[in-house]
Amino acid sequence: MSPEMLALLIKSFWETCYMVLASTVLATLVGAPLGVILTVTRKDHILPNAGINNVLGAIVNALRSTPFIILMVAIIPLTRIIVGSSIGTTAAIVPLTISAAPFIARIIESSLLEIDPGVIEAAQAMGASPMQIITKVLLPEALHSIVLGITLAIISLIGYSAMAGALGGGGLGDLAIRYGYQRFQLDIMLITVVILIVMVQVMQSFGNLLSKKLNKNKL
Repeated sequence: MSPEMLALLIKSFWETCYMVLASTVLATLVGAPLGVILTVTRKDHILPNAGINNVLGAIVNALRSTPFIILMVAIIPLTRIIVGSSIGTTAAIVPLTISAAPFIARIIESSLLEIDPGVIEAAQAMGASPMQIITKVLLPEALHSIVLGITLAIISLIGYSAMAGALGGGGLGDLAIRYGYQRFQLDIMLITVVILIVMVQVMQSFGNLLSKKLNKNKL
């Protein structure tokens, strides 16, 4: 491999890391509150509200059911408004975030629903407010499960970031398309695939270890 190609590979790797990290943070900031709201507004929970739950649930389901490649094309005008361009690594963060946020919302909801209702009832009996129950009971109790869920979201984003490369998003996907596929450089294709596999393995292992540690601390 030439020094120029090695430099391009390193640049593409960091572009992928940037896309995944930024979209994970933004999607979590959006998805976590949505997940909490979807949980507490359910029937028989601490703040039941069928209207809010149904509307948010429908929006989340609609976004989750839209294939990423279609979503990325469909929101090009929105991407241009937000970042000033529809091409490039930063532009790819917008569809990545919109795609991951509803996924994380459902992850948070699923994790919070696993909590024993008796724990919530005990907190209510002690006079805890809904916000106190959310911050001091629900989220701490479900944290280890949430970590595993967000790990899955990160792994999905790594795959989505590679797809974003097909539409000018940069990163390893773009490198694999432009050099590995269009120029028939199979060694570049293989290297990018190996790097993506290693990234997934590292993230899954780290997420498993962190979740296990949090669960032990809770016990």
